[in-house]
Amino acid sequence: MPRRLYACTPTRLNAWLDCPRRYRMTYLDRPSPAKGPPWAHNSLGASVHNALAGWWRLPRRDRTVAAAGELLQQGWLSDGFSDPGQSHAHRQRCRQQVEDYVAVLDPAAEPAGVERTVGTRTDLIALSGRIDRLDDRRAAADPGETGRPPGDLVVVDYKTGRHAPTVDDARSSLALALYALAAGRVLRRRCQRVELHHVPSGSVAAWQHTPESLDRQLHRAEQIAAECADADERYHAAGTGGPPADGVFPPRPGPGCAWCDYRALCPEGSAASPRRRPWDGLPDTAEADTPRSEG
Repeated sequence: MPRRLYACTPTRLNAWLDCPRRYRMTYLDRPSPAKGPPWAHNSLGASVHNALAGWWRLPRRDRTVAAAGELLQQGWLSDGFSDPGQSHAHRQRCRQQVEDYVAVLDPAAEPAGVERTVGTRTDLIALSGRIDRLDDRRAAADPGETGRPPGDLVVVDYKTGRHAPTVDDARSSLALALYALAAGRVLRRRCQRVELHHVPSGSVAAWQHTPESLDRQLHRAEQIAAECADADERYHAAGTGGPPADGVFPPRPGPGCAWCDYRALCPEGSAASPRRRPWDGLPDTAEADTPRSEG
């Protein structure tokens, strides 16, 4: 019998690379293990993402700078902050950042997708993921300036963390490459450019993929997925009288353990790094290590 396609997202694949034990707790253990308290930096990131998505969904005439600020204000998530005062201060700061970010956007440049889910299949995997924004650069005035002919799709991913991403971050991102490949296949348009937009600073880190580099990232995803599929099978076999699966999901302790939702359930992770407070990942908290976040 042909092997069933492994259904996955870039987030799932990256979870396996980061820590097999966290992967198991997130995707396999049922009932799901209890997570720790919510993180304030995740609330902040979700608030900014939601405001920007909402802004593009407004009628074109209503896409004003003030409207972006109002969306941020109304949809602010306060989970994880130390107190209402801290939450208020970051809400005001993020409102200004969102307004500054949209002030340089063209509200008439309709994206090809906002929080759009795309997917594709190979002989081994069924891949899906959600893109923050998929730009249609068809309206480029001078193709010679951008190096791309009009009509290209561009994957845009918002970032709200303390540090602005670099070109290397855009180049090496498995998720961005897979989003570009899937978007191109779904919409039958060329999609090779990926951009990380750092909302706090307004900086953009971009990378122009080639068909070959996208294929390499897809092959990498298939290799990771094969490891995941094998581990999943061994996990489920252990639950039906098969060999124990404990050795299949070893922890990978390191600085990132401080930000893991399952730190309290992992002795190795608890010993690897000091405990962080829910608000320690916020931009005004000086820490040597920063949390890994999709936002």
